[in-house]
Amino acid sequence: MTSKPSPLSALLPDLSPWRSSRDFRLLWVQGLVTYFGSFMAMVALPLQIKHLTDSPLAVGAMGAVELVPLVVCGLYGGALADAVDRRKVILGTEAALGLLALVLLVNAMLPEPLLWPLYVVAAGVSALAGLQRPALDSLMARIVPHDQLTAAAALNALRWQLGAIAGPALAGLVVAYAGHATAYGTTVACFVVSVLLCLRLSPAPAAHDAERPSLRAIAEGARYAWSRPVLLGTYAVDLAAMFFAYPNTIFPFLADELDAQWSLGLMYAAGSVGSVLLSLTSGWTSRVRRHGLLVVCGAAGWGLAVAAAGWFSHVWLVLLCLAFAGAGDMLSGLGRSTIWNQTIPDELRGRLAGIEVLSYSVGPQLGQVRAGAMAGWTGTRPAVWGGGLACLASVGLLTAVLPRLVTYDATTDEDALRRRAAAGRS
Repeated sequence: MTSKPSPLSALLPDLSPWRSSRDFRLLWVQGLVTYFGSFMAMVALPLQIKHLTDSPLAVGAMGAVELVPLVVCGLYGGALADAVDRRKVILGTEAALGLLALVLLVNAMLPEPLLWPLYVVAAGVSALAGLQRPALDSLMARIVPHDQLTAAAALNALRWQLGAIAGPALAGLVVAYAGHATAYGTTVACFVVSVLLCLRLSPAPAAHDAERPSLRAIAEGARYAWSRPVLLGTYAVDLAAMFFAYPNTIFPFLADELDAQWSLGLMYAAGSVGSVLLSLTSGWTSRVRRHGLLVVCGAAGWGLAVAAAGWFSHVWLVLLCLAFAGAGDMLSGLGRSTIWNQTIPDELRGRLAGIEVLSYSVGPQLGQVRAGAMAGWTGTRPAVWGGGLACLASVGLLTAVLPRLVTYDATTDEDALRRRAAAGRS
């Protein structure tokens, strides 16, 4: 006789992908190590620019130099992921990211560190991330059973957030007490471990009749995305949310304004704390079928919480709001990832993942520029709460324009049913 699961066990994360797939376990651990090192550098880099320039616009300019490489390499990386062995793409880009971290380390050890290498490395990291992300994302549906995709998305998000909490929290302390060079040295060590783990992944070759990377191949993926209102909705909502309500780049100035410089690392980590709490209680999401609702409700919650963070003047209330924002972003991300993996055919998955890179990453890059420019014009806190309110309004508008996103149901959507049938035959 099978015992009925307790309410607590129903909330805990579904570990089925971890048990069923060796490559998923390897990628999970590799990603955790990489994220820890990357977030360590993510805090140290803008903080070093702030120390060198004391300008919010100079910090926000990171988003501008990262934008073009991300767009170009994200689209090309999607076509590349459909045409070559995805394992080789992941391994090569991971090694190159480690070399860029080494450049940051060498520059930080100079008697007078230079400013321009920081922007060059930021652009290089953006380009490599654009090449790598489609290969990583498109690999997931190949190594995880179709009915475990939501659980895999939740576990991947939990991995990301664990790195996002530990990396920024420790980075603030490391930079303050040991300097930028120590933070960058930790990043280099993390990438060395990550490359060793990537070497153990199984090959993931492209189909025998795969099309070579080309503008024509990229255009084919774009046409498919444009013809699917549900996919368009996921891209548009994420892009709007990040563009209007991504305040991370001006956190150093927000901490100064609140007279709480000690809280900088906590500000970077607070959103991840909220995301982890939602991930740890994400068991219920495996039973959700209306994933479009998760996208919309999560993005709206993100915008509302960011607006509240900009409005409050007490640092602990600000941190609490940022945690709620992280939970909203996590909820929206689970919905997006599930819809993508449930509906996109394998032969187009890399190219559509390249488009996803644009919606996922271009928004924050442009958001950095928006936040830095608006903070220089209106002040730091109005730049935060104003962006949050604009996010909330844009999500409402997009919901009205693209109603198919809200009505998406995994049990009735034609693309989802077709993808399930294809997964069953493979």
